[in-house]
Parts: sequence; C-alpha cells; structure tokens
Amino acid sequence: MTARIAAIVLAGGRGARSGGDLPKQYRELNSEPIILTSLRLFLGHPQISCVQPVIHPDDRGRYTSIAGGLDLPPPVMGGSTRQDSVLAGLDALERMEPDFVLVHDSARPFATAALVDRAIAAVKASGAAIPALPVTDTVKEVDAHERVSRTIDRAALRLIQTPQAFVYGTLLNAHRRAAREGRRDFTDDAALAEWAGLTVTAFAGDADNIKLTTAEDFVRAESARAAGLDDIRTGMGFDVHAFGDGDHVMLGGVRIAHAHGLKGHSDADVVLHALVDAILGALGDGDIGAHFPPSDPQWRGASSDRFLRFAIERVKARGGIVAHLDTTIVCEAPKIGPHRDAMRARIADVAGLSLDRVAVKATTSEGLGFTGRGEGIAAYATATVRLRRTIGDVR
Repeated sequence: MTARIAAIVLAGGRGARSGGDLPKQYRELNSEPIILTSLRLFLGHPQISCVQPVIHPDDRGRYTSIAGGLDLPPPVMGGSTRQDSVLAGLDALERMEPDFVLVHDSARPFATAALVDRAIAAVKASGAAIPALPVTDTVKEVDAHERVSRTIDRAALRLIQTPQAFVYGTLLNAHRRAAREGRRDFTDDAALAEWAGLTVTAFAGDADNIKLTTAEDFVRAESARAAGLDDIRTGMGFDVHAFGDGDHVMLGGVRIAHAHGLKGHSDADVVLHALVDAILGALGDGDIGAHFPPSDPQWRGASSDRFLRFAIERVKARGGIVAHLDTTIVCEAPKIGPHRDAMRARIADVAGLSLDRVAVKATTSEGLGFTGRGEGIAAYATATVRLRRTIGDVR
C-alpha cells in the first residue's frame, strides 16, 4: 500500500530580523511571496498527499490573498513558539492519519523536489531523518571576551536544514509529551525527537536550501536565484475549440457574453489550455491531454484555472520560475480588446506573476479558415521558463 505522506509548512513567525513591513514569509522573492514558493513545492510533489499550512493569527488576510486559491486545507493558527506551531499542524493532520510527516520552514524557499525525495526515502528507511550539510569552516569556541578558548573538531559537525521527516504518530506523541511536561525550548523537531529517545539519522541536504533571516539574506538570495536559474526554456502551445450552444465563452479565465459557447470537455478555455501546453512544453512534460485526459469524467466542465495552476506547480517543483506568458487569440468574434486587461489580470493572478509578465494579443484570420468563418476560436501561446541547470544537462 502506498504510504500517506503529509507536509507541514510553518509560516507563523514574525521575522523581525529581516526588516521591511511584512513578515518575511510574505515578502517577495523573484516576484513571488516566499510562502507561496514553499507551499507549491509540496503541492506539486507526487508523493505528498496533504500540505498543512500553519500561520500567525494576524496573517489570515495576507495568507488568503496569496494562497487562498490553492488546493489546500484551511490553515491552522500557530503558537508563540515554533514548537507550538508544529504541534498545531500535527494535530490538524490527525484527521488523515498520515504514515509520515515532513516539517518545513516556509522561509527556506529554495528547497527542491529532489531534496523532498531524499527526505521521504530517508524517513522510510529510518523513521526520523533530517537534511544535513558538513561544516567546511574551522569552528572556534570563544569566551565572554571573544578570546578563543579552543578549536572544535568539525568532522562530526553538521548544519541542519528542513524539511525534517518523521513517522507521523511518533512525532505527534513526542510533541504531546513535551507539551505535557512543559518543555517548550526545542529549536527544531530533531532536538525534540532526540529528547524523546528517538534515533535521528542525517541525509544529504542542499547548500542552496538557505533560510532567509536577515535583510542581507534577501539581497543575496535575489542575486543567487537569478544567477542560478540559467537554464532558460521556451515552450509553445496551441488549442482550438469549435462553437456550440451557449451564451458565453471562457477566455483567459474571463467569462465573456457571446451568442455561442465553446465545445469542450472542460470549460473549453482555449487561452488557458494553450498556456498550459506551452508551460508543459518548456518542461518537456507531456501536454494537457496527458495530465487531464478528456476520457476522465472528473474534468467534465472543470475550470481551466486548475490546469494552469497545475502547470505552474510543475515548474515550482523543479525549482524553477515562469518568467513570461504570451498568448495570441484568433477569432472574428467576440471582440477581445475590451477584455484584454481582465484576461491579463486573471492569468497573472492564477499563475502568481506580476502583470508585466503576461501578454494577451488578438487578431482575426481575415475571413479565412474555420476562424474566419466564425466556426470557432484558436489560441497560440508561448511560455518562458527558467530552471536551474544541472550537471549533464548540456553535452
């Protein structure tokens, strides 16, 4: 039987050291709030069954405006410490009784699907596992006057990251025991697990999986992220739907009154369908029909917003970003001009992009072909995607 694996994404801190007017998890990195990047990592991972956000009570409005459209359970409110927040997330997951749970700090937006893969493999093998990096700098111990008292052997030292992975029931029991006994001083779940008598193993972390804490961290992260995403790809998409019965069409996520509807298994939004294929094409990840086959009844009448979010999440799961989306609509009617800005705004909202990264254009076919005869609508799209280049990508 396939293991049920849940992820808790912690976003309840205030992040005072990061500066700015917002808690750090809501600040933008490469035009996207970092909490959204962290949530999408787990939403797009095929082995994760549920993603449970934990937020600060004061951030309900911020969270809803950023992540309210994602396929997530309601967020739970965190406590005054990280430990309290983890317990709140664990309690919320009890309804699904997962086999394993991954706990991740939302302020680590550079975690990758490969790191999640390693966490899952490690926890299945050991029951409690944490990502770790060897210490490469010399480590000194100093006294109250900053005088060096000794040099510490770094061979056995590790720097610990998240996501940390555990057998769900074991971690829940350990947290509840710590709460009963008034122990609230653990800085991570591994420390609590060690206190509870569990054996915790380390697996290979990721040097890029930094935690954003100070304002300087954000500056360095912006620069490093842009430099690291140097695998720039362009995908092309095309879709067409014929007119049928109805009183409106869906184009770019916008309902437009029209004398006819468009025929299709879902809502027949040719613009969003073309964009999805363009994104998947840039990833080399099949096409919309492979992921959402028309033969599957669950997609009958479905809003195409869901398909676009899925494609965006596939990019995020690869540690990448969508840099730009461009589409051209071909039809004689309806007139696209009056709705162009609404389409751009809707696509930008669904894709998590700034408005200047979305283009919508329109043309007629001068009376030629099926579009010229008013038999349907076609859309062409291109997507520019930036991924992190890996060894062996280019030969």
